Amino acid sequence: MITLLSFVVAIVVLVVFHEYGHYLVARWCGVKVLRFSVGFGNVIYSRRFGKDGTEWALSAIPLGGYVKMLDEREGDVAPNDLRHAFNRKPVLQRMAIVVAGPLANLLLAVVLYWALFMYGVPGIKPVLGEIAPGTPAAVAALHTQSTIVSINGQATQSWQEVRWTLLDLILQQRSATLQLRDRMDVIVERKLDMSGLSAADLDGDFMRKLGLLPYQPPVYPVIGQLTEDGAAAQAGMKTGDRVLSVNGETVALWTDWVEVIRAHPEQMLLLEIERDGASIDLTIKPAAVIDKGERIGRIGAGAQIDQKAFEALLTEVRYPPLQALSEGLSKTWETAVISLKMMGKMVMGEVSLKNLSGPITIADYAGQSAMMGLGAYVGFLALISISLGILNLLPIPLLDGGHLLYYSVEFFKGSPVSDYLWEAGQKVGIALLVTMMAFALYNDVSRLILG
Repeated sequence: MITLLSFVVAIVVLVVFHEYGHYLVARWCGVKVLRFSVGFGNVIYSRRFGKDGTEWALSAIPLGGYVKMLDEREGDVAPNDLRHAFNRKPVLQRMAIVVAGPLANLLLAVVLYWALFMYGVPGIKPVLGEIAPGTPAAVAALHTQSTIVSINGQATQSWQEVRWTLLDLILQQRSATLQLRDRMDVIVERKLDMSGLSAADLDGDFMRKLGLLPYQPPVYPVIGQLTEDGAAAQAGMKTGDRVLSVNGETVALWTDWVEVIRAHPEQMLLLEIERDGASIDLTIKPAAVIDKGERIGRIGAGAQIDQKAFEALLTEVRYPPLQALSEGLSKTWETAVISLKMMGKMVMGEVSLKNLSGPITIADYAGQSAMMGLGAYVGFLALISISLGILNLLPIPLLDGGHLLYYSVEFFKGSPVSDYLWEAGQKVGIALLVTMMAFALYNDVSRLILG
C-alpha cells in the first residue's frame, strides 16, 4: 500500500505541475481551456470554475493527465470564440504553451531541491574503503580511509556527489583530479585515469570498476542478538561474547566467523570466547539449513554493531536559503544534462537499453524512498520531475518536444506543416513511444524476476 500510494501521489503531483504549466501559459496567451484533467479515461468527478467555465476533472486512470484547449482541429468553434482558439494564436505563443509543461517540471525540481538543501540531505561521507588491486584507484595510489574532498575543483561532501560527478566526467570522457585528505589530515592530490572505462561500463557498478567503494568500519566477532532456540543459545553463548578462535584458528572479523559457521553444518566446533575479560571454552554444533540450494550451517546469532562508528560516517548536506537555491538550480541542471547524455548514449548504442525504467521500477523506488523518509521521497520526486520534463522535450511526435519541432519548422518556413506530415509524424511517434514503453516494461519485469 505504501508503494502504491507513494507512486500515485508522485504521478499526480508531477502531472498536475506539468499540465498547470500548459494551462497557465495558455490563459496568459488568451487561449480558452475546456478541461483540466488529472488522470485519463472516464471522468469520475468534475467542477467548472472561472469566466471561461473550464472543467476541472478527476478521471479514472491516475497515471497522467491533460489540458484540452479550444482548437479548430479538434471540433467546431463558435465564431465569437475563434480568437481564443489555440490554432489561431501566433506560432511563438503556441511554442510557449507547449514548452511550459516541461519547464514547469524543471521548475518544480528546482523548488524541491531548494527545500531539500535547506532541510538537509542525509548522505555518507566520501571515505574510501578497501582499494582493490589493479583498479584505477589502486594505480592512482589512493588509500583506504582517505576522504575525497573535491573532484576537478568541485567540492564533494557525500558519496552521492562523488558518484554524480564521476558519472558526468565519464560521459564527457574527461579525466578526474581528486583532492583527498588522508588519515593524518594531510591534503594530497591524485589523478584518476578513467580512460579504461567506456559508456557501456555504466550498465554495471562503475564505481566498483574504478575501485572506489565506501569505507565500512570493521565488524568484530562479538555476539549481539540471539534466537532462543538457536545453536548459539543452546551452546551457552551470551550477548557480548567475543569469539577468539574456532578449532584453534584465530577469528579476527565477523565475516570470518560467519564463513566458518556456514562451512560446518551439523559439525561440532570448539570455541574460545572472551566473556567479561575471561577466556572460556565452548562447543557448538551449527544447525543445517538449505540456502539457495546450498547446505550451510547456522547458529541463530547476529553481530553486535558499533553504532557510533557507523554514525560517524554519516553526514548532512545543508545550505542557507540563497545558497540552497543556487545548489537547487545547479543540481537540476546537472541532472538534466546527465539524463540527456545517457539518452544520447542509448540512441547511439553505447549504453544498454537496460537502463530504461518503466512504471513498475518507478513505483518500487517511490515506495522505497517513502519508507526512507520525507527527504528521500522529495529527492525522488525531484529526480522523476526532471526526467519527465526532459522526456517531454524530446523531438518525438505526440510529446511536447514533437509539437515544438513542428512549430519551429512553421516559424522558419512561414506556414504550418502539411496535414500529411503531421499525421505521419503522429504514427511514427506512437511507434517510438510504444517501443520505448515495451523495453521499459521488459526491463521492469526482468528486474523483478532476476533481481
